[in-house]
Amino acid sequence: MKRDPEELVTLSRLTAKIDNNAVQDGFQLYHHNFFFTFNGHWAVVQQGMSDRFARRYHWYSEGIRSLTLDPHSAICSDIRKERSLNLVTLESEKAQEVITKLSHERPEKLTKELKMLQTLSLPTHHEVSLRDLHADSIEKVLLKTYEAKVDNFQTLLGMPGVGAKTLRALALISEITHGTPASWKDPVKFSFAHGGKDGHPYPVNRKGYDQSIEILRRCLGRARLERTEKENALKRLLTLHS
Repeated sequence: MKRDPEELVTLSRLTAKIDNNAVQDGFQLYHHNFFFTFNGHWAVVQQGMSDRFARRYHWYSEGIRSLTLDPHSAICSDIRKERSLNLVTLESEKAQEVITKLSHERPEKLTKELKMLQTLSLPTHHEVSLRDLHADSIEKVLLKTYEAKVDNFQTLLGMPGVGAKTLRALALISEITHGTPASWKDPVKFSFAHGGKDGHPYPVNRKGYDQSIEILRRCLGRARLERTEKENALKRLLTLHS
C-alpha cells in the first residue's frame, strides 16, 4: 500500500509531537528519525534528554492500531519517573474524549476554570500539578481550538500551537472539574541492559562504528542520486571515518 508523501510528513511531525507533548515525562526530544518503505510501512526512532539521562521512543506501523492509544513498540530508559502524564495510553482514553470536548469551549470559560483550580488547596499526594501553567498564556491557543472544533484527540494533538502546557491544562480541568483523570504512570516499557543511557560515558565500539559506516557507504553507492549529490554524500561520510 503506497502512502501519500504528505501523509508521511504528517506522521513524522505527529509522532514527535506526541512524545514531546502528549507524553510528559520530562524528556525533551532532540533527535528524530523517520523510516519508511515503498509499500507503506514506517518506523520512528527518536530520543529525548533529561539532564544527562536519555530516553528513546520506538514506533513501528505494523503493530499500531491507533496513534493515540498505546502506539509505541517500546520506550527505553534506565530511569523510571514517579509521575508522568501520559495522554496516549488506553487508561487515558476517556480523558481524551473529555479533553477534545473541552477544546470546543470558549477560551474565557476554560481560563476561568483554570484560575479557579489554582486557588484550590489539594493534598500533597494528589497527582495534579499546576506549576508553570498560566491561563492567560494559553488563551490564544484555546481560541484556535474553539474555532476549529476538531472531531478527535489525534487532530487536536496535530494542531499548531497545541503544546504540552495546553494539553496539561485541559487534562487538569478534565480531572478536577469533570472527574475524568488521565494516566500518570511512566510509560517506560523496559530499560537498557547496558550502555550509554545511564548518565555515564560509554566507550566507542570501533568495530561496530566502522561496520555502520560501511553499510551507509554501500547504501549510498546503490542510491539513485545525481552524481554530484552522491559524491558529496560520500565525502561527508568519509569524514566520519577519519
